[in-house]
Amino acid sequence: MLLAEPGRQVKDAGGSLASGLGDAGNAASNVPLVGGILKKPLQSAAEASSGLSDAGQSMQDVAGRIANLTTFALIVISVLFVLVMWLPPRVRWVRRSALLQGLRDAPGGADLLALRALTGPVKALAGVSLPPGGLADAWRRRDEQVIDELSRVALGQAGLRP
Repeated sequence: MLLAEPGRQVKDAGGSLASGLGDAGNAASNVPLVGGILKKPLQSAAEASSGLSDAGQSMQDVAGRIANLTTFALIVISVLFVLVMWLPPRVRWVRRSALLQGLRDAPGGADLLALRALTGPVKALAGVSLPPGGLADAWRRRDEQVIDELSRVALGQAGLRP
């Protein structure tokens, strides 16, 4: 809007000048003997002022196009930025999640997930009930309940529902 304002002012000034010169030319044509001679330059000046008005309209059109292109560029750049920054990590997470889901359903997969939980952060194991001999001993003995709890912890660490 601010870029188009000078164009609006030029258009309005050119239109007013053209209108005033046209009226003056019409009034001058009523002067006896020299009316036709006076009317021609005033009409020419009125036409030139119309060109000034057209230039003001062109300035407004250009300002509108610049505003539209700027808006389009900002939207495209924002969307591309989000896609570039968000999409690759999201795709990696989906692939890793699919791999872990497949591992959970595979034979021996729960055991590998339990091992992953055992080798991960100790803080994540706080919710697992501690069997006699410890978690590692229960995992070595293939305690199904402990392996199930530990595989749930590993899936939870990956952001998946067990």
